[in-house]
Amino acid sequence: MAFSGALTLTDLNDFITPSQACIKPVTQLNSNEPKEKDPGAATVRLDLHTINLHHKERPQTEIQIDRSGAYYEVTQDWKAHEAVAPASAKKLEQAQINLNDCLACSGCITSAESVLITLQSHTEVLTFLESNEKRRHASITPESSISTPSEPYKIPIISVSPQTLASLAAAAGAATPSTSTTSQHPTPRQILRRVRAFCTEILGFASVFDTTFARHLALQEHVAEFEERWRAVGEDLGSEASNGIGTGQSAKGLPMLASACPGWICYAEKAHSEMLPFISRTKSPQQVMGTLVKNWMSARWGKLPNEIYHVTVMPCYDKKLEASRSDFYNDIYATRDVDCVITTGELEFLMKEKSWDITQPVLGELDEDHSASFDGGTTQLSTNPSQRSQSWSATPPIQFPELLTHPGTSSGSYLHAIITHIQTTSDAPLTLHLQTVRGADYEEYSLLKKADEPGKEDIVVFKGAKCYGFRNLQNVVRRVGRERGIRTGSGAAGKLGGRTGVGVARRLAGRKATEGKGEKKERGYDYVEVMACPGGCVNGGGQLKPVVAVPETSAPPLPPAVDQEGYKRDWEGGGVALAPTFRNASAIDVTQNARWGSKEWIKGVEEEYWREPLIDSNQLADGLARQIFDDLCGTGDDTARVEKRRTFFRTQYRAVESEVIGLAVVW
Repeated sequence: MAFSGALTLTDLNDFITPSQACIKPVTQLNSNEPKEKDPGAATVRLDLHTINLHHKERPQTEIQIDRSGAYYEVTQDWKAHEAVAPASAKKLEQAQINLNDCLACSGCITSAESVLITLQSHTEVLTFLESNEKRRHASITPESSISTPSEPYKIPIISVSPQTLASLAAAAGAATPSTSTTSQHPTPRQILRRVRAFCTEILGFASVFDTTFARHLALQEHVAEFEERWRAVGEDLGSEASNGIGTGQSAKGLPMLASACPGWICYAEKAHSEMLPFISRTKSPQQVMGTLVKNWMSARWGKLPNEIYHVTVMPCYDKKLEASRSDFYNDIYATRDVDCVITTGELEFLMKEKSWDITQPVLGELDEDHSASFDGGTTQLSTNPSQRSQSWSATPPIQFPELLTHPGTSSGSYLHAIITHIQTTSDAPLTLHLQTVRGADYEEYSLLKKADEPGKEDIVVFKGAKCYGFRNLQNVVRRVGRERGIRTGSGAAGKLGGRTGVGVARRLAGRKATEGKGEKKERGYDYVEVMACPGGCVNGGGQLKPVVAVPETSAPPLPPAVDQEGYKRDWEGGGVALAPTFRNASAIDVTQNARWGSKEWIKGVEEEYWREPLIDSNQLADGLARQIFDDLCGTGDDTARVEKRRTFFRTQYRAVESEVIGLAVVW
C-alpha cells in the first residue's frame, strides 16, 4: 500500500505506511427505543451516497466531502457534487497521527502480543509489590494470623536505563528555580540515587541497578558477533586494516544491523523479513540485564529464577513487547527474564502518586562511589525498619559499576564500539571520516587507511552509518537491498527468483557493467546502528514531555478545553494522561499540549545524558564481565564456552505473517 496523504506523522517528521488495520472502524450503537430528533447526530456523505446514522430523523449536522477531497461540516442541505462549499460549511482539520497514537493502536501487533502488553504497566508492579509484601510477612511470621500464600516471596529488583535518568534530570532541571545555582541542577547520577531511594524506601524494591553495565556486556558481545561475521567470509579485521587488503567491497555477510531497538525488530519481522539475516543476534541491554538477574544473580544468591521479580524502566513502549517475546521466557521455571517493563512516564507517575518529589535531594547522593549492591537477602526489604530482619544468604553483595559511559551516541554507542575496536586492533593508523547524509539522524562513518603509493586515494577499510527514524530506516533498507541484490518492500524471503526478481537482477547486472568501464564502486555499509525513533532513545515515546516553569501564583497550564475544530474535550475522561507535576519552591508543570519530539527538549535531554564525566571504569567492568562469563559458561573447552555464551547473550528472529485480512475488516 502506498503512503497515504491523509495520514501524516506530525511529531517526528516521518512517514509510516498505514495499513487497513491502522484504521479503527466506528460502530454506531443505537438503542431499541425510538428517539426524538437529535441535533447532534451526524451523517457521513460520500459523493452522492449518504449514510444516516439514525433511523427516525435526518440529522441537522453532516460531514461532506467536496471534489477536492476537503471535509466540511454543514448544517444545511448541500449537494455533494457541487464544486463550491456553502458559506455556512465549516472546513474540518486534517487528521494527524503522532507516534503515541500509533503505539496505542493494535493494528501492528498480534492479538496475543496485545494481551501480553496489557500485563506490562505500573499498576501491575504495584499489585505485585503489595501481594509480595504480604508473602514476605507470612514467611517471617509463620505463627501470625496471615494465611499462608500460595506463591513464595520473590526478591523484587528494578533496573533503570540511562535514557530514563537523563529525561528525569532534564525535567528536574527545568523545575529548578531560575535563581538557583548550577549545583542545584541534579545530574543523572543524583537522579539515580533519588530513584533508588524512592524504589527501596517507598515501593519496597530490594535493590535498584542501572543498565549501563548490561550495556557494556552487550557491546562486547556485539563487537564479537561483528568480528565473527567478517571472519566468516574470510576477511580478518586486523589483516585488512593493517595490510591494505580492502578493495572497496564490504563482506558478503554484512552489513550487520543493530538489534537493540524493539520497534525496528518488530517492523523488520512483519514488513521486511528479508532483512532478518543481517540483524545482529546480540540481546539488547534490557534483556542482557534480565539474563544477569535471572541466571547469574539468582545462582549467587542461591535462588531459582522464578524467585526473583525483575522490573525495568525504559524510554520506549516497545520494550514492553520485547520483554514479552517467547525467546526470553524460561519454560522450566515459568518466568521471563524481565517480568515487567514500565516507561519513564510511568515511573514519574508512581512518584507523583506516592507524593515523592524527584527535585529534592536525598542523603548520600553526592558520594563519589555509590554502586548498586544487593546480597541476596541481607538487604532490608520492607519500608518499616522494625520489620527488616530476615536474611536468606551470606553471599557477598553484588556490585556493578555505576553509570558506565560509552563514547558515541546516547542510544547505546553500538557503531562507535565497533569503530573503536577496529581502530585499536589495527596495526596501521586509521582516520575516521564523518559525512552527514540527512541531519543528525542519518550520518555515515568511514575508517580510512592511507594509500601505500603517493597520489592514490585512501583505502576505505570500514563504512558504517547511524540511522534514526522510520524514514531514514526505510531508505537504509532499500539501500541494503540494492547492494545485496535483495528484493525489498514486500517482506518476502528476498531471493532473486521468478519474475519479481528480474528487474533487480537486471539493475545489478547494469551496475556491474558500468563498474567494468572504469567507474569506481562505492563501498557498501558494513554496519548500521538502527533506531526507530528520530533522535534516538532519548526521544523514546515513553520519555517525559517538555516542562515549563510557572510562578506559584499562576495556574499551571492546562490542555485546551476546546479543540481546533471547536469541540469541547474531556481529556481525562477520554483516557488522555494529563501532564505530571513537580512541586518545589517554584511550581512547574510538564507542558500539557507539548508536541512529542520537540527538538529543543530532545537537545536538553541529550545534554543531560552526557553530563556525567567520562570515567574510565572499563578495566573494572571488564574484570567483572570475565567473572560472569566464567560463572555462566564454565572454564572448560573454548568451543563449549562460546556456545554457552551465545545461548545466554544472543537471541533469534523470525518472520511474522499478518493476522489481518483487509477484506474481513468490518467498516
